[in-house]
Amino acid sequence: MALLKTNKVIYCLGNISPSLGVLSTRNSSWWGGVQMGPPDPILGVSEAFKRDTNPKKMNLGVGAYRDDKGKPFVLSCVRKAEAIITTKQMDKEYLGIGGLAEFSKSCAQLAFGADNEVLNRSITVQTISGTGSLRVGANFLARFHGGPRDVYLPKPSWGNHTPIFRDGGMQLKAYRYYDPSSCGFDFKGALDDISKIPEHSVIMLHACAHNPTGVDPKPEEWKEISDIVKKRNLLVFFDMAYQGFASGDIDRDAWAVRYFIEQGHNILLSQSFAKNMGLYGERVGGFTVVCNDTEEAKRVESQLKILIRPIYSNPPMNGARIAATILNTPDLRSLWLEEVHGMANRIIKMREQLAAGLKNEGSSHNWQHVIDQIGMFCFTGLKPEQVERLTKEFSVYMTKDGRISMAGVTSGNVGYLAHGIHAVTK
Repeated sequence: MALLKTNKVIYCLGNISPSLGVLSTRNSSWWGGVQMGPPDPILGVSEAFKRDTNPKKMNLGVGAYRDDKGKPFVLSCVRKAEAIITTKQMDKEYLGIGGLAEFSKSCAQLAFGADNEVLNRSITVQTISGTGSLRVGANFLARFHGGPRDVYLPKPSWGNHTPIFRDGGMQLKAYRYYDPSSCGFDFKGALDDISKIPEHSVIMLHACAHNPTGVDPKPEEWKEISDIVKKRNLLVFFDMAYQGFASGDIDRDAWAVRYFIEQGHNILLSQSFAKNMGLYGERVGGFTVVCNDTEEAKRVESQLKILIRPIYSNPPMNGARIAATILNTPDLRSLWLEEVHGMANRIIKMREQLAAGLKNEGSSHNWQHVIDQIGMFCFTGLKPEQVERLTKEFSVYMTKDGRISMAGVTSGNVGYLAHGIHAVTK
């Protein structure tokens, strides 16, 4: 044992075993082989924007609502709900694994309607916003879905859908959705692709305000999609991150979800309250599984809790309390409906003013798609080289695919944006 204390023996051990020698080197690291990952495209846009000194610069990359002065907006109903919660002097104990029961119930009622019979045979758990909801759903599918491990996403889809489902154990495939030639919905292509999806596969559908394109099917198109999905016996996973924020009407924005349930689809549903209540940093969401009956729903609930427990144990309570207070207090709910309608209308107004501004600039292009698309994002149809010019010459920042966040457009800068877009597209 004494020999182990000598420098000579330690040196010899290093010569005998290269691996031990590496570990004994002062500058070595367990993580030396970890490579630098690619930057997040949205965060990269924001960082470049911050470095720009142009007083007219615009950040149209981040998907967070801004008021008409370009400032973050906290809803009055949220402030009032926070005041109510404060007066109750509630504790900070852990929530249950499934979250705040009052919130989960209200979350499902908002999606399906307060009197929908499906509420009696579905289970909703509170999640860490929409991202957490999707990840819980991906893990649930990977463990319990008896069909193919394939999830079919619209092309394009929200960028985070791919890593969420891939890292959750599912495989990603796609169906046609966006038509670049019209900047609209490729209805024929979508139906053709969906009709060829293998039975029992999972199909992802954006309930409203498709991200990133802002292109939604019309009701009659949704009906045909429902029919073909039913014929193919596909499992529908709806992502509804913008209920109320898209059109300003919570029932209109939930129409597709409710229609599919009416037609007999037992869907999966992810919800987020980031956009429609402005609770971005509170991370408030829900994941719902529609089942055949109450007994099945109880079994599914038990397994969802088993999945959630080793991931984050239980969700945060503050945002859930705020959302539940708003949804269950008549005066606050009415105020919320007014405010979410106002946010949606501001976005719609900016779309109209941008299209009008491009026309006034003398653009010969058809910009009707700017008005026809809906929700926070607009797929402008700009090419990567045009986006690059817009950034370099006008300090207008957006992702390279030409997607802009309409929330960053205000009555004070919409004319400047129209001028810039016209300059790079004429």
